[in-house]
Amino acid sequence: MSAPFVDLSVHHAPRGLSDRIAIGFTKVLRWTADTFFAERYGHRAVVLETVAAVPGMVGATINHLACLRRMCDDKGWIKTLMDEAENERMHLMTFIEVSKPTMFERAVIIGVQWVFYLFFFALYLVSSKTAHRVVGYFEEEAVISYTHYLAEIDEGRSPNVPAPAIAKQYWGLADDATLRDVVLVVRADEAHHRDVNHSFANELAGLPDRGVIAPCPPHQELQPVWKQVA
Repeated sequence: MSAPFVDLSVHHAPRGLSDRIAIGFTKVLRWTADTFFAERYGHRAVVLETVAAVPGMVGATINHLACLRRMCDDKGWIKTLMDEAENERMHLMTFIEVSKPTMFERAVIIGVQWVFYLFFFALYLVSSKTAHRVVGYFEEEAVISYTHYLAEIDEGRSPNVPAPAIAKQYWGLADDATLRDVVLVVRADEAHHRDVNHSFANELAGLPDRGVIAPCPPHQELQPVWKQVA
C-alpha cells in the first residue's frame, strides 16, 4: 500500500481575530515542541500524538450532546471526529514501538493531556469554529514535522528501522515495510485531518469554500475484542 500524495503547500490564510488567535496559539505550541524535543522526532511524535487524539474526542462528545438536546442530525460530524481520535491514537501506539518514552516523558504526557483537554473542551464550548481552526493549524504543523522526519530518515540521521507489526496490520503495509513507510502514511493521515478541520471551521464560519479534502490512507477498521472472539 502506497501513501496518497500530500500537498505540502496547503495553508489556510487567517481571516479575522478567531483565526489569528488559533494560529498564534499553534505557533506557541510549535515553538515549545521545537525547544523541548529539537530533532528527536520519534519522541516528539509520542508526546504530541497523545495531545492530537484529544480534539476529535472532545468535538464528538460535545456534538453528540448538542444533537441530543436539539434532537437533530449531526450530518456525519460525530463519526468523523471519533474516527480522527481513533486514528491519532493508532499513531501513538505505533510510535511507542519506535521510540520508547522515558518516565519523564510519560509524566509530561499526563500533565499536558489534562491541561490541554480542559482547555480545548472550554474552547469548543465558547467557539467551535476557533477550536476546529486550531486543529487545522495543528495538523498543518504535523505535516511539516513529519516531512522533516522523512528528511532525517532519508539523509541517514534517523535509522530506517523495520515498521512495527501494529503499523503493518493497521495500514496494510508490506511485510518488509520500514519506518519511512509508516511516516508517509501518518503524514497523509495528518493532511486529511488538516483539511477536514479547516473545512469544519469554514462551514461554521459560513464560508462557501470548504476546500479540497486530502485522501486518507486505507486502514483497518478496529473491532472490539468481543467481536473478534465471536
